[in-house]
Amino acid sequence: MPEPEPFEPLESYGEEGRAIASTGAGGASDLATAEAETLEKMPEGPDGTGPDKKPRSLWSDAWRDLRRNPIFIISGLVILFLVIISIWPQLIASGDPLDCDLSKAQEGSQPGHPFGFNGQGCDVYTRTVYGARTSVTVGVLATLGVAILGSILGGLAGFFGGAWDGFLSRITDVFFAIPVVLGGLVLLSVVTSSTVWPVIGFMVLLGWPQLSRIARGSVITAKQNDYVQAARALGASNSRMMLRHIAPNAVAPVIVVATIALGTYISLEATLSYLGVGLKPPTVSWGIDISSASQYIRNAPHMLLWPAGALAITVLAFIMLGDAVRDALDPKLR
Repeated sequence: MPEPEPFEPLESYGEEGRAIASTGAGGASDLATAEAETLEKMPEGPDGTGPDKKPRSLWSDAWRDLRRNPIFIISGLVILFLVIISIWPQLIASGDPLDCDLSKAQEGSQPGHPFGFNGQGCDVYTRTVYGARTSVTVGVLATLGVAILGSILGGLAGFFGGAWDGFLSRITDVFFAIPVVLGGLVLLSVVTSSTVWPVIGFMVLLGWPQLSRIARGSVITAKQNDYVQAARALGASNSRMMLRHIAPNAVAPVIVVATIALGTYISLEATLSYLGVGLKPPTVSWGIDISSASQYIRNAPHMLLWPAGALAITVLAFIMLGDAVRDALDPKLR
């Protein structure tokens, strides 16, 4: 038979043992109390949670997931680079995009001119760098306008419902029936301004219904939650419920759709400029350069490849960023 293990006094277990010895039958309760105190003093876990830590919010969880997502990091770095050269293009391009020399028209790469020259003898590299400013400006401003207008109208329709909701739904149906490119050809063909504002206004005019539908659905879902009903029962005003309780919990889908749409608006601006109804010379735009280079694609393909490549990389970066944000903010994808 195995020998019994030697008996160890309770005092050898420290304070817990002495507590059990001193209280008799109540020792188990004292031991449970001691274990609870030990758990409270335990360090945080690897994910930053612990007994004395508050639960993570949706935004903190999303930021943690985004930092670990290589797609978000790569697309974020590309977009950061595009923003920097949009603000300070002279950092990497010292020339003037409107300085042209017809004697060098359609020539290929040369020292100091790595992308060659276009049909008017302008440096393709300089125009490609400066074209980022126009495309990013149009995309960002159009997205902000669409997000603000669509969120306000859709949020009000989802919160109040009734006749306002029905009226807005019919208006959005009308705008959804208008083809975007055809609408741009009709509306922008009568505009003679060479600035970006007519194009931005057109995108906001035809883009807000999509964000409005998203915002309406998010608000309808959020206002059915218990905390909103509790705030309503406590006498909270409509403005307080919208700003403090509903908007922070309904804005995530709007952010996701707006991020993806930003790349779409950049490509739409290039499409309209290519068709001759968007931005017009002397504005420097990738769409204008692609349009002017399309007739020389056989003899001088470099004129088309560089601005088209820059446009494709920019649109892809914003779409990848939107996909990463969607994966981080959608609880169903966790």
